[in-house]
Amino acid sequence: MFKENILLAKYGSYKIGGPARYFFHAKTDKDIITALKNRNKNDGFFILGGGTNILFDDNGFDGLVLKPDLKNISVKKNVIIAGAGVLMEDLLDFCVEHSLSGLEWAGGLPGTLGGAVRGNAGAFGGEIKDSVLAVSSIDSSNLKLIKRKNSQCKFDYRSSVFSAEGACLPVGMACLSGRQGKEIILSVELKLKPGDRSTVKNAIEEKISYRRLRHPIEHFNIGSIFKNVAFDSVSKKHHALFLKAVKKDPFPVIPAAFLLSEAGLKGVALGGAMISPKHPNFIVNVLSAGSADVKNLIALAKYKIKKDFQIELEEEIIYL
Repeated sequence: MFKENILLAKYGSYKIGGPARYFFHAKTDKDIITALKNRNKNDGFFILGGGTNILFDDNGFDGLVLKPDLKNISVKKNVIIAGAGVLMEDLLDFCVEHSLSGLEWAGGLPGTLGGAVRGNAGAFGGEIKDSVLAVSSIDSSNLKLIKRKNSQCKFDYRSSVFSAEGACLPVGMACLSGRQGKEIILSVELKLKPGDRSTVKNAIEEKISYRRLRHPIEHFNIGSIFKNVAFDSVSKKHHALFLKAVKKDPFPVIPAAFLLSEAGLKGVALGGAMISPKHPNFIVNVLSAGSADVKNLIALAKYKIKKDFQIELEEEIIYL
């Protein structure tokens, strides 16, 4: 059922955002097809998953927000088949329950499986692409079902074929009318390996504890704002400064948090938004921030890093 003027702040982890003109909550693949068939083809539309890496505008969205809630999950011979709307937290609980190893690196990772696939999420040296066997999606322009093997997904650093121009899926990219090849991820097949239940559980909890200690989860946030920077892409004159901070992610990178810290941006605030002193790659909503507050801080951070280190920071988040 289509609803009107639904406040997006309710669905994003930032608690920022105005109303969507239309909103459709899809429980099944058929619901998604129904929404796509009956939407106004002249309006833009947006696929919403967990709302963890999206900055909604205070003015809202003058189109359709489609929220797939595809949370089916099963396993056969160490292969998990899960809907794109399955929360990563629930997926990891399922792995523990069935003593399956391979996703321990994702302990504490927010959002949905569809979002993780779209952006090839990674942490602690692991990436979702390492476990993906196949991805099923639907082309919103012609309602054709597509199934891709891992090699066809074009996984790269924090990207995939699903985050390319004209693509979309549950977590977020605005899909504008008139653009072709726009896909919505429906389900993902993950190839894992047998493990010891206690070992898998302990490894996941270790990552969760690390995030709780180092990330500003006490404030509303949407995760890391900027992508880390490939070490071999920066000027050699800065190598001595950066060398102490290089980490594997999964190739040598300079953490964006290190650059922001070195630039003296910890604790800088505009309006109700602040660059976290705890982890400067998080911009937190500390005092009823608006979308403009966050955007202005992002612009300031990019300007300062460019000025100090001649590095162009690239956002990891999505704007709507």
